[in-house]
Order: sequence, then C-alpha cells, then structure tokens
Amino acid sequence: MSKTTIRVENLSKRYHLGLINRRMLVEELQERWSRWLGRAESPASKDVLWAVRDVSFEVKEGDVVGIIGHNGSGKSTLLKILSQITAPTSGRALIKGRIASLLEVGTGFHPELTGRDNVFLNGVILGMKREEIARKFDEIVAFSGIEDFIDTPVKRYSSGMRVRLAFAVAAHLDPDILVIDEVLAVGDQSFQQKCLGKMGEVARTGRTILFVSHNAAAVESLCNRGIVMDHGRLKFDGGADEALTYYMETQAPTDGSLRSRTDRTGSGELKVVDIEFRNREGTAVSTIAAGQDLDICLHFENPQRFQEPRLNARLNITNHFGLPVFTQSNWLVNQPFAELPERGTFVCRIPRLPLPTGAYWIEYQITKAYRQGDPVDILRNAAELHVDSGDFFGSGTIPAQASGICLVPASWSVEERAAAPAVATVGS
Repeated sequence: MSKTTIRVENLSKRYHLGLINRRMLVEELQERWSRWLGRAESPASKDVLWAVRDVSFEVKEGDVVGIIGHNGSGKSTLLKILSQITAPTSGRALIKGRIASLLEVGTGFHPELTGRDNVFLNGVILGMKREEIARKFDEIVAFSGIEDFIDTPVKRYSSGMRVRLAFAVAAHLDPDILVIDEVLAVGDQSFQQKCLGKMGEVARTGRTILFVSHNAAAVESLCNRGIVMDHGRLKFDGGADEALTYYMETQAPTDGSLRSRTDRTGSGELKVVDIEFRNREGTAVSTIAAGQDLDICLHFENPQRFQEPRLNARLNITNHFGLPVFTQSNWLVNQPFAELPERGTFVCRIPRLPLPTGAYWIEYQITKAYRQGDPVDILRNAAELHVDSGDFFGSGTIPAQASGICLVPASWSVEERAAAPAVATVGS
C-alpha cells in the first residue's frame, strides 16, 4: 500500500484587505495568540478574505494531482502553504519527504550575471547542491536550448529565453514531492511540449506531483487525480477526467436563455437570441447521433436593420475539457450573406457530424470581418450539444472520445509491391 506523503487537515488561510497598517497591533497579537493555542478564530468582516477555507485531503506517494479552479479559487495559496512560503491561519499540513516548489519561474535570476552563473544561483535557491548542479549542468543547458548564449548576461535575454533557462533548472530537481504552479502558461508551443514530456518522465519515476494548471489537456494526460477548488473550498476530489468534467459543468451558465445572458461581448447591433439544433428532417433535437446531418441554427434579431456585406458568422466547438474540436464560418467556405432581415436565422449545416460520443460546447462569434475584427455579438458556452453513438463508418463500431476528438472517414486496401531490383555486385 502506498504511504501518505501529504496530509492536509482543515487548512485555512485568511487575508485582511486594505492597508497593511490598518489593523491595530493588539488585534494582530490576539490573532497570533489564538493561532498558537490552536483556535480557529474567524471573525466575520467585509475586510477579510478567506483564500483557503477548511480544506482537507491526503496525497499518496506517486500520485500526480492536478489542482484546477477559476482564478482566485485558492489554488496558488494552497501550494504556497504546502511549500511553507506562507503560514496557514488555521489547520495544518503534514509533509513527508523533500519538497521542491516551482511557483514562479525565474525567481532569483540576477540580470547582471550570465546564464551559467544564474543556473548555479537559481539551483541553490531551489534547494540543489552545487555538486548536483555541476553534474547536471550540461543536461540543463541542452534542455533549455540556449547553449550559444549561456555565457551572456541574462539582462540581454528575451523573456522566452529566461523562461527556458529557469524551467530547465527546475525540471532537473530531484525531490520526493514536486509542486508546480501554472508554469506551462509561458514559453512557445514546442517548449511547452518539451516541459510536458519532462514532467511525464518525473511522474513515471513514482514521485509525488501537485500540478496547478488551466491547461486541461496537460492535466488529463499527466494526472491520475484531480482536485477542484472554488472560492477557497475543495469542491471535488477524484479521478482527473471526472474532476475536469465537474469543473467544466460547474462553469457553465445555469440560465439557458440567451436573451438574459450578460457575459456576451460586441456592439449589439445584431443579437443572437436562441440556438437550435435540427436533424436532417428539420426536427429540433437536443441530441444528435454521430454521422447524422446537423443544422446549427442561430436565431437573431436585427431591429435596426444592421447590414454588413463582410459579416462573418463563426462557430467554435470545444469538448467539455475546453479543448478546441473544430471551427466553421460562412467566410471559411466563401458564402457571404445577402441582406439581413429584421428577424432571421444563420444556419450552418454539417453533413455527417464527425464527432464521437460526448458533450460539446458551442461558441458563436458574429463579427464585421473574418479575422474577428469589430465584434457584433460573441458568446462563449452559448449552447451544449450532446452526441450519441452512431454508425458513422457503416461498420457498427465507433471509437470513444478518449481515442480522438473527431471521426475521419477513410478506406483501406492492400497493394502488392513489385519485387526490389537485384543489387549488382562488383565483378559481375
């Protein structure tokens, strides 16, 4: 049985809003005295923010835990407490093993020092010994991909180069527990993929990892467990896939009426008021089978008789993890609209819907030009489409969504290859 490496018990962290010196010294002393006595004293005040509130969970050795939630949900504060950067207001966290934190990439970099010097400086700050850094130095530099600039002062580095070098140092730590906070939000795409690969290697060694990220694909591929935070509280603790599904569902708007949605953007000269799905018979449906024809209908109102010859109606379809599946627009298929009526419908027909079973979100974008310029009406998560299993391939078999995000028609055959020509030998 795997042993517990992290045990969090009723952990809370409170911040006082406003000026630092606003509180009286006596209040500060009373709070510290109460904390020392083990009291979870929590006065109610509009000047108090509970960044983390009564959070409890355990992490086993070898677990890779993705911590997800909206901005301000308490994810980073939780990691700072576990990394002993900040102290909790109440509760406790018990940690067994050497812990290394990667919370802010590039912490401790000195602009006047060279990349080489900063590798050693940053490594020491992160808890590595000089001998360990020297042993891994060539590997760190190769991973960063900036070998030609390693003896150049860091002040001459681009921001991307600094990120590469900083993550390269942190990626070669050798702790029992690795705590990572949203480091994959920086760097170019190829470097992010390299970072994901390195984190996968660390995970396969059996070390414990706590990983905060908004990258649903990274959480899904790296983590075996997911924790969802919301306004400082732990709302879900389970499998990574289930955690992502729970998070996406709770972020969805509860009011199904597009008219009352206030999270739309654009000039409002034309407004989509309803979304309807129709099958090939023209019947309104909420669920469609994979491989069937689908009409996505955007019913709009145009009281000012707004007209724009370059008007672009675009649909972005994502799965419940927030990953893009496909996009479609009238200008993408070179079909400009005629005159727009006062009340009308944009209809996008998708033949043989190439989506596996699952739930998908529809985002629409009505803009005055194809390149998303001059928005008229844009709304994310405007409608949810459910796709049932269908006979897309005509074989009665269809792969699950985990095997891919789209279905691609193809044909297979066997061809006979001609015999390879004989190779002439010397002297023949």
